[in-house]
Amino acid sequence: MTRDTAVARRSGPPEVRPDGRPGQLPGGTELPAGPAPDPRRERSYQWQDPAVSGAAARTMAGADFLRAIGDGTLPPPPIAVALGFELISVEPGRVIFGFTPAEFHYNPIGSVHGGVCATMCDSACGCAVHSLLPAGSGYTSQDLTVKFLRAVTASAGPLRCEGTVMHLGSRTALAQARLSDAEGRLFAHATSSCLILRP
Repeated sequence: MTRDTAVARRSGPPEVRPDGRPGQLPGGTELPAGPAPDPRRERSYQWQDPAVSGAAARTMAGADFLRAIGDGTLPPPPIAVALGFELISVEPGRVIFGFTPAEFHYNPIGSVHGGVCATMCDSACGCAVHSLLPAGSGYTSQDLTVKFLRAVTASAGPLRCEGTVMHLGSRTALAQARLSDAEGRLFAHATSSCLILRP
């Protein structure tokens, strides 16, 4: 047996007993006995053709386009449906998204995956910029810097992510996002630079 093979065997998945509960890790480490596994959780969702909103985005002013998504005139983007995001409010240079953390957002260590929070912050920053653009103009994110300040779990309740534009130039924009709970506790803060795509 080569050393690489030995390492692979030690780091493989844990053995499972016939009752579905974990037994031993490869190498003989006994896992603690715990309760029988819970029934599987399930989640399903549906989305609409994103080409509909994509076409509208090219002909509408940014704020009008985002409001149309918020009021249901246009379908939301599939990523928002998949992650459970909701566009709550749109003003020129300022948008607010909301979502309620749930188990399907979790990472392997029992809290909401940082990528979910980063995605919400990216959405808030980008849409805040989009809200200031005229019809025919677009944007794309150039970077995103996120500071995670508190762990997010399902017990946090509904969260809001406010995106605001700090600077809008002819070719670039700078925006920030704040992810907080109903009591105003800050869970994450982000900044993003966007490239403005003008006709």
